[in-house]
Amino acid sequence: MKQTLLRKLYFLAFLTLPITVFAQGTITGNITDATDLPLPGASIVVKGTTNGTTSDFDGNYGISVDGFPVTLVFSSLGYASREAKVTSASSLNMVLEESAMGLEEVVVSGLATTVKRKNLANAVATVSAAELAGVTPPKTLDGALAGKFTGAVVSANSGAPGGGMSIKFRGITSINGNSQPLYIVDGVYVDNSSIASGGLNDVSGAATGGSSSNQDNATNRIADLNPDDIANIEILKGASAAAIYGSRGAAGVVIITTKKGKSGKTKVSLSQGFGFNKVIRLQGQRDWSEALAEEQYGEGALYAAAASAGKLRDYEKEIFGEEGLISNTNVSVSGGGDKTTFYAGISNNDEDGVVKNTGYKKSSFRLNMEHKFNENIKLGLNTNYISSSADRGFFNNDNTGTTIGVALTNTRPWDFLEPDENGNYPDHPNNSSNPLQTRDLFTNNERVNRFILGGNLDVNIYRKDNSSLKFIARVGVDTYNMEAKVIFPKELQFQRPDQGGVNGVSGITNTNNKNANYSGFLVHNYFTDNDLSFNTQAGVTNEQFSRNTVSVVATDLIASETNLDQSANQKVNHTILEQEDFGFFVQETINYQDKFIGAIGVRGDKSTNNSDINELFFYPKASLAINLNSFDFWSEDALVNRLKLRAAYGEAGTFARFGSLYTVYESTLIDGNVGIIVPPTQGNLDILPERQKELELGIDLGMFKNRLGLELTYYKKNVDDLLLLANTEPSSGFSTKWENAGELENNGIEVALNAAIIDKEDFTWDATLNWWTNVSEMVRMDVPAYDTGGFGTGLGTFRIEEGESVTQIVGTNLDGDVVQLGDAAPDFQTSLTNSLKYKNFALSFLWHWKKGGDNINLSKLLSDFGGTSADYDEISIDPNGTIPNGVYRVDNGIFAGNATPFVEDASYLRLRELGFYYTVPEKNIQQWFKGVVSGVKVGLSGNNLINIFDYNSYDPEVSNFGGTGLSSGVEVTPFPSSKRYMMHISVQF
Repeated sequence: MKQTLLRKLYFLAFLTLPITVFAQGTITGNITDATDLPLPGASIVVKGTTNGTTSDFDGNYGISVDGFPVTLVFSSLGYASREAKVTSASSLNMVLEESAMGLEEVVVSGLATTVKRKNLANAVATVSAAELAGVTPPKTLDGALAGKFTGAVVSANSGAPGGGMSIKFRGITSINGNSQPLYIVDGVYVDNSSIASGGLNDVSGAATGGSSSNQDNATNRIADLNPDDIANIEILKGASAAAIYGSRGAAGVVIITTKKGKSGKTKVSLSQGFGFNKVIRLQGQRDWSEALAEEQYGEGALYAAAASAGKLRDYEKEIFGEEGLISNTNVSVSGGGDKTTFYAGISNNDEDGVVKNTGYKKSSFRLNMEHKFNENIKLGLNTNYISSSADRGFFNNDNTGTTIGVALTNTRPWDFLEPDENGNYPDHPNNSSNPLQTRDLFTNNERVNRFILGGNLDVNIYRKDNSSLKFIARVGVDTYNMEAKVIFPKELQFQRPDQGGVNGVSGITNTNNKNANYSGFLVHNYFTDNDLSFNTQAGVTNEQFSRNTVSVVATDLIASETNLDQSANQKVNHTILEQEDFGFFVQETINYQDKFIGAIGVRGDKSTNNSDINELFFYPKASLAINLNSFDFWSEDALVNRLKLRAAYGEAGTFARFGSLYTVYESTLIDGNVGIIVPPTQGNLDILPERQKELELGIDLGMFKNRLGLELTYYKKNVDDLLLLANTEPSSGFSTKWENAGELENNGIEVALNAAIIDKEDFTWDATLNWWTNVSEMVRMDVPAYDTGGFGTGLGTFRIEEGESVTQIVGTNLDGDVVQLGDAAPDFQTSLTNSLKYKNFALSFLWHWKKGGDNINLSKLLSDFGGTSADYDEISIDPNGTIPNGVYRVDNGIFAGNATPFVEDASYLRLRELGFYYTVPEKNIQQWFKGVVSGVKVGLSGNNLINIFDYNSYDPEVSNFGGTGLSSGVEVTPFPSSKRYMMHISVQF
């Protein structure tokens, strides 16, 4: 009996053994796209758990599960996710289709978490690597963003090599504080300062002519980054999304993720681009004749002599007519095993300017590594070293007649300025400087050595079927040394003592900058049985910022020496900036079946920048997204297959500017005695950070199975505690004082339309149409209206005035009244991107239309003074049709105190990017290279190839004052912008 029972138990065990064995097992397979190409890095997750893995370089994967049946979720960036139910250990291959709307891509939702785009409550813009640099290589990273998303004004402050860009999200954020976005690269707070070179203003005297700005247009430091190293960029345009960055998030946040390696076969990529650039548009010459030269200058005989000798010169073309050569080389290597992956990139960029002896050279090396110690601990390290050199010339405003641009406005074609056989340049007969001599002998060089290091540690403290807890630590350091060297040799016409010069100027500005940031977060996920999920994150942050700038300017140089000590006089300026911020962040996100997604959070910040360094400033945020198409009543076959309603609110801050909290005394020397003097502006210890409050509402639509998508957003952004300069009582000993004395408001609409117009096997056509507008108003001012950011009402200036646009331009008219003459803000902007692929051919282009927005064009005024304006003798602006333009702008403009002729419409239509490429078929690659080479692509591209505008100068996209809060669109003889033509070849091994 016992033996019979024992045999039955053995038999039962034999029958149940396979069930027991296969209750736990491994699922393997391969993931490909619709063209049967493997998808490396695809995500495979057991639904409802945190158990997951990624596919290797060849698309293969393997995942162990505790029991069957299970549902696997397959996803990859840019592809629609798919689910599959698996009942036993087996092999399962999966094909993922491209997602036209990118709904499955993940977007930053907190300092340590992400959310799928389809569940996002904000209009967060994303720029992929293909969009950033895939059509044509950009001059700089920030310039590559122009026209590619809604809600931004991206403009070049100068056409000089090496950048000089201004980016403003959703209108003016601050008038006197920071107006440029915060840049985060792989978790590192990177610096984007523009630091002026000492010595330029000492010669040009720009800061003495109605504006305290030296107007040197230095390079943005974000230009140091190599766009080819970037995987994607996310743009948080307002406080509703950027509240997680607290006191540094009011101007928006640009989050940059660089490329990472993937496990599998090591992949090598080599790309080379060659090309040239040329000025977008020259002004041309006045229609000179012997009679006109005699009438205007009494130099008809000189004109005739030059004409007969064939020595009439177009000096504008001589200065700006260079076709600068461009060379871009990029090499990357990526790969790794199951535990360690790596990406290494080396780049070298060399671009000559459209002016002789100007150019930009940059070399970059990047190494990103990631190591998994086990399934629960992962360490990432991102490093980047950059070395650059920029020669930027001598342009913009000038009160001494010495810059190349101002000298050019006084140069006539019969002036002889060429050097003789011994290299001696003649004096300019009509100006204080010879622009050819300045161009050839002058030095304005900016060298940067920069190191960016970021590290992150992810530790899974525990993982269960319905919950998990993760610890994330991040550390980042951005440090660079910048040396700006300026040399005006004593041989220059305006440096000679007999011409009133100082016998040579040599200046060196040395800046050491270091940013460091540290943070730690706990992230908890909890899932319920009815697909209700909770994501909780909490963490602390610490940011440290340090800058030390020493500028020494020497005059009266000894012999041909340029060393600072080899001079009779030296002037020293020393600036030290130190700041440390402390913060915490807490956020809770609740997701119910992808139907309701709500989030609430708060950031708390304190800083040594505040008068009370222990006072915490709190920045709350809240959002809600409702996916109506996820409800049971919604038909999957409906014409509108996706409908999301979203609302978000958030607050963010802007720190008080340096010098506003404390009175910064100045040194002086009187009768050999050193001392200090009181400045005209008094500090204010009661200053608070400016606070931005933004409400964002939106609707997202998907039609025809998401082949057509619409994103509509309205926002209202108020900036309170606005930092303004107020007049103070004369008895105080000061004339002005910083105060929180105003509130401004921005209202805007953003529309993004995406369409997969054609989706065939051999032919695809995708298009994106963006449209956006912003209207600003100064809704409250506790101080009287005042002018800023210009050269006075006689020439046109910005006026901060209650009830008016923040960007209004005012000036006197012919009646002597100060009236509004224009507005720097555009009426609207729109861009159209098209990407067409036919078999192995690809064509992409981006049109950008800016409608409205005015500039203050003072370049034309200066050429009128010199009598050289190309349209000087035309009669097109005099209302009575009798006075030539040049005479009218002077006699009825500046001499009459009338600023009207100098305010011009700065609208434009521009073909920003064009690229045409051919990918060599795989079968040819195999035949030619026998497996050594895996891909070859060749192509042609260009930037700014077509530019349509009526603006009466080189380019309406210009700013004499750089990227400050206001002042964009003021022009004084700038370095002209350029168009670029490129040829490319890329090879993958």
